[in-house]
Amino acid sequence: MLGAVREIDAVGLAAAHRDGAVVIDVREPHEYLEGHVPCARLVPLGSVPRQARDIPADRPVYLICRTGVRSATAAQMLGQMGLDAISVAGGTQAWTAAGLPVVTGAHAC
Repeated sequence: MLGAVREIDAVGLAAAHRDGAVVIDVREPHEYLEGHVPCARLVPLGSVPRQARDIPADRPVYLICRTGVRSATAAQMLGQMGLDAISVAGGTQAWTAAGLPVVTGAHAC
């Protein structure tokens, strides 16, 4: 069972994103290729523990998936490692439903 995980909604993420937030997409590669938040870095959930050392520890990190379940799991894992990890409630579905931009393919910044 998940402990308390910090969450933000899609509109809140959009504001943070405009300010240069670190966004990590924890879905599988094929899901990411179908559409993701611009500049989101792909780190599939199963890779999060191994790649945690490459995730910035000096600022908040926003985790996103399809609906918010995997991102909450990733946020909990990273939080236990001492990172300021925030899950995006509703995930990419909420982001898209809010009319926010997505990019397809392997485009990262």
